[in-house]
Amino acid sequence: MGRRNGGQAARDDGTAPLIARLGAAPPLANPEAAWARLDEIADALPAGLREGRARDLLAALADHSTFLWSLASRDPARLARLFEEAPEAADARIVAAQRAAGRVDEGAALDLDAVGKTLRRNRAEHALLVALADIGGVWPLERVTAALSDFADASVSAAVEAMLLQAAASGRFRPKDRNEPQAGSGLVVLGLGKLGGRELNYSSDIDLIVFFDPEAAPLKEGLEPTPFFTKLAQGVAKLLQERTRDGYVHRVDYRLRPDPGSTPTAMSLASAYVYYETTGQNWERAAFIKARPIAGDIPAGERFLADLTPFVWRKYFDFAAIADVHAMKRQIHAVRGHEALAVAGHDIKLGRGGIREIEFFVQTQQLVFGGRRPMLRGRSTVPMLASLHADGWISAEARDELAQAYAFLRTVEHRLQMVRDEQTQRLPTDRAELESFARFAGYPDLAGFEAALLAEARRVQAHYALLFEAAPDLSSDLGDLVFSGAADDPATLATLRSLGFRDPERVTDTVRGWHFGRRAAVRSPRAREVLTELVPALLKALAGTPDPDAALANLDRAFGRMPAAVELLTILREHERLRLLFADLLGSAPRLAGTVAFSPHVLDAVIDPDFVDPSVDEGAIAAHYRALLGRPDSHEVFLDRSRDAARQLRFLTGARLLSGILTPQAAGRAFSAIADAAVATALEAVSKTFFADHGPIPKGRIVVLGYGRLGSRQLTAESDLDLVVLYDFDPENRTSTGPKPLDAAVAYNRLTQRLVAALTAPTRRGLLYEVDLRLRPGGGQGATAAQFRSFRAYQREEAELWEHMALTRARVIAGDESLAEDAKATIRDALMQPRAPEAVNRAVRTMRATVEDEKGDHGPLDLKLSPGGLLDLDFLAQALVLGHAHAHPELIDQDAPEVFERAAAARLIAADETEALTGAYRLLDDVHHWQRLMVEGDPTQASDVALARLARAANLPDAKALTARLDEERRTVRTIFDRRLGRPD
Repeated sequence: MGRRNGGQAARDDGTAPLIARLGAAPPLANPEAAWARLDEIADALPAGLREGRARDLLAALADHSTFLWSLASRDPARLARLFEEAPEAADARIVAAQRAAGRVDEGAALDLDAVGKTLRRNRAEHALLVALADIGGVWPLERVTAALSDFADASVSAAVEAMLLQAAASGRFRPKDRNEPQAGSGLVVLGLGKLGGRELNYSSDIDLIVFFDPEAAPLKEGLEPTPFFTKLAQGVAKLLQERTRDGYVHRVDYRLRPDPGSTPTAMSLASAYVYYETTGQNWERAAFIKARPIAGDIPAGERFLADLTPFVWRKYFDFAAIADVHAMKRQIHAVRGHEALAVAGHDIKLGRGGIREIEFFVQTQQLVFGGRRPMLRGRSTVPMLASLHADGWISAEARDELAQAYAFLRTVEHRLQMVRDEQTQRLPTDRAELESFARFAGYPDLAGFEAALLAEARRVQAHYALLFEAAPDLSSDLGDLVFSGAADDPATLATLRSLGFRDPERVTDTVRGWHFGRRAAVRSPRAREVLTELVPALLKALAGTPDPDAALANLDRAFGRMPAAVELLTILREHERLRLLFADLLGSAPRLAGTVAFSPHVLDAVIDPDFVDPSVDEGAIAAHYRALLGRPDSHEVFLDRSRDAARQLRFLTGARLLSGILTPQAAGRAFSAIADAAVATALEAVSKTFFADHGPIPKGRIVVLGYGRLGSRQLTAESDLDLVVLYDFDPENRTSTGPKPLDAAVAYNRLTQRLVAALTAPTRRGLLYEVDLRLRPGGGQGATAAQFRSFRAYQREEAELWEHMALTRARVIAGDESLAEDAKATIRDALMQPRAPEAVNRAVRTMRATVEDEKGDHGPLDLKLSPGGLLDLDFLAQALVLGHAHAHPELIDQDAPEVFERAAAARLIAADETEALTGAYRLLDDVHHWQRLMVEGDPTQASDVALARLARAANLPDAKALTARLDEERRTVRTIFDRRLGRPD
């Protein structure tokens, strides 16, 4: 610090009283007020405290610390006693009293309120003692931190003992020795962090982990150990940290235990051991360097730590794992500008050149080398600097400069916390406060303190940079982002808010959950190492989506479904373009993001130059599908590869639609072509194996028809397949000729069942399509495949008008070419049957009314069933085909907008009606495509964010404009629909 508090010439062997060993007191910022405060209690002080260095020290307390002055002035007799006693003796006396505070005499009742009062009064006296010895220059830093740590040990031990004795009094706990209830209790309390390293801060939280051995715990028979020890741990925390009129003892933090968001406060040693061996993280390895049993069954705690040695101290520690620790540290300094140190508001713990950098400097090297060098396994920072030098890993200069900086920074930290007994490491931002604090730190003015702080911080930075600053930073323009440990970092929450996350606490909990292994996909050490480095860049990418919180939630769900994520994370780390696309998918098209999660390799195609120059030609897509399919050597392999091939091509199509490379209309053609290829190859595959068993059927032929959106080449990202299977054979010779002969009808129906199974069966590679066969003659009744001659006769003689309406969108998608031509002719003949247009219109209008009565609609986002929606438009187009195709065959085999165009050309409808209907159809169908791509679950229940994204896709400013435009278009369509087809009766 700025002054060297050399003691007076009195004995300094640890037996001389405090008053005889004082050094120079800190300079005063407001002498007049300080002396006035001191005068208020002067009469209650002995003469020795009203003069010399004792008086100067008391004035400094009055000037610089409201907390310390309240302790000093509240009990002048206690203050005088501390000055007159050797501080080492006073420390031992108070610590012993604290350790004994939880005990009661045999037969006496335990009073927790009395225990709490004793603990708090001891803490007040000890806090004052340590401050006097520290500020007075009597104790060096290591003696100060050791005293604070020993007192905290005693506090925890006393609280644990009190809670065990309370449980013993109620019969729930049966100690082996009532005078030593912690011995053999099965309870293990570990101190971690600075408490574990005996380097505790002046006003620090204490980091504890509570474990128990259910086999050793002497509990009442039938009592469950987890609830018992959890309640006990909570009682310990309450006894120590609850604020009363006497203050508090210690703030307790249990969040360093395994996955604190989903585990009880106390957990069994066996469960903890399994966690650390399978899921433990590298930051937990670093934390356990300082772990120390401080209460409960101390030998049991030591045995547990000994068993955990292979976890903490790897003999061959992977340097990639060190990159994980490194990445955590670099997250803290993700923002540009940290290089330019400023004193005002500087965080001396987390900031550049701060305490954390010295700790990381030591601990990461301990992790790397300590597995083979036991001398590097110490818990305390400064002694380990000496050991690292002695073992040849760091220079003498690094040892000495970092040790000096550590002492400087920790002393500044203590002064900060002494002001108001707050756990803070941040210097004041107000200049007047900073000037005053500089004096409390021992400097005559702010300039001297600033110079000293900057010099120490820069020395720390220089040594730290040699180890850690070489790696690229994926997040250099963001802000503080740190997710290690278990507590929310305030600066990280602020950064997340600035990025656009509405619920930053949930974000931090989600990211920490990944590191804690809550998602199997990121449970492996390598996955977490890559994830730690990637997280800042990934969050930045998610921040660019319309709803970053929803995008992150979708990613978390994807991790929950994935078996492993290393491949995906590695790809995203290496390619910024793919990170941005994946983030967009998570925010806008969670179904596509799910595809990436299931098959990360699909992203490879996005990097290909062909991604931005796609073809929707059916032949080209079929060839691509078959190339991905390859030559599978078994039916099981065929099923898996067909699902992979379709998934990849559907992903590419959806990604191109999302990126604006494909229009919805073109995407519909591409999705349909993919389905065509899947059906055709499936038919080939099942036919080959089926006829190998049963032999060919003489003159046998089979085709598959696609109906609905597949038939009209308008398939969406999530459409089912409406299929009808037709077959034909020689009626004079209808039995197959193989080793297991079958009748033709039986054979083709069984083959159809195999085809449907090949398309619909879930495999380890997921689903291919859902299939609906109900548009075949007979609907859901009867055979699954229809004989062609029956189909032809049925269409000529029996089919109802609605079945011919369905035929307007039917086409052959796979099978025998000659039967395909016959089927096309049959469909064409059925559609060209002479019909009275007025009768068709009335029938179509009646059917529409029936649908409205039976199904209704699902609100303004139901683009299909709502009045004036796609069903109205399709029905109107089908009425035009069925009513006029006999005279105008050019209406056949067209989608609805083209039907309207050709009907206008034939003067069947007015040009202005055609323009309105075509425009409405294109808008509604485009939005329908976007809905199916972007909205998970019910597309009619799109979120506000999805609506905004839909609006942008439709070139509209916002969701309100979109819904208004949709309503306007549907009103126009319904008006024309009613005018053309008539209103229902």
